[in-house]
Amino acid sequence: MTATPDAITARRVLLKPGRWLGRGALIVAALAFLGIFIALPLLLVFLQAFAQGWNAYIAALGEPDAVAAIELTLLVAAITVPLNMAFGLIASWAITKFEFRGKSFLVTLIDLPFSVSPVISGLIYVLVFGLQGWFGAWLEQHDLQVIFAVPGIVLATMFVTFPFVARELIPIMQEQGNLEEEAAFTLNASGWQTFWRVTLPNVKWALLYGVLLCNARAMGEFGAVSVVSGHIRGYTNTMPLHVEILYNEYNFVAAFAVASLLALLAIVTLILKTLLEWRLARERKPALAAASSAA
Repeated sequence: MTATPDAITARRVLLKPGRWLGRGALIVAALAFLGIFIALPLLLVFLQAFAQGWNAYIAALGEPDAVAAIELTLLVAAITVPLNMAFGLIASWAITKFEFRGKSFLVTLIDLPFSVSPVISGLIYVLVFGLQGWFGAWLEQHDLQVIFAVPGIVLATMFVTFPFVARELIPIMQEQGNLEEEAAFTLNASGWQTFWRVTLPNVKWALLYGVLLCNARAMGEFGAVSVVSGHIRGYTNTMPLHVEILYNEYNFVAAFAVASLLALLAIVTLILKTLLEWRLARERKPALAAASSAA
């Protein structure tokens, strides 16, 4: 195919030395920013964690309070992520497949944790479930404890993480439309069969992407959990809270050892996020090509 004169002119403009220099400067500036504010801090975390050798690193992670913090972090993530995954599927299904009153209000509520400070959300739970809160007297009478206990940490973590799955699924479901579901219904498929065999396979990679982000935020949450936990060692301290306590006690090696686990989680999350984005882009190409050809 012979290039048109306009295309040749546009290519010459793009290949001008000045434009290459400007593009190179932007790339160098972006890489320098990433190196200073992301790569260098990560490197320093691991250098400080191994400052006294491998044995000190293992000893810091094997300390009883550190083990309790790691176990609590995993427990909270194991509870909140499946619940938020179920909520995200239900909410995105309702928003994209049905019309009902209060739909826009539901979307606003889903975005609420993005606009509210995690510390404020923790304070709300204290006002509701604390000893002087709305349900504090009733909880005390029935020997139930929410604040300064595991249930409060789970509730606070759920609040700050519940938008992630829904916010990944809603755009995908809106882009796909309802044609495949309607075709399944015309073939006498039930709603449950349609969901499992049509809707869920179409959004599986977006669902995994949302679950990945939700898990990373659940394990790394600090603000809301700090308010409702009480900072009780070996009981209500998650990994981020345990890092803060160790650092304030000038136990830097132990603090950075635990922080290195969170850093590893961030690196693994970044790798998996990139792979899932690549997979999502591959799945979207045929749909975009079909839409372009139809137009």
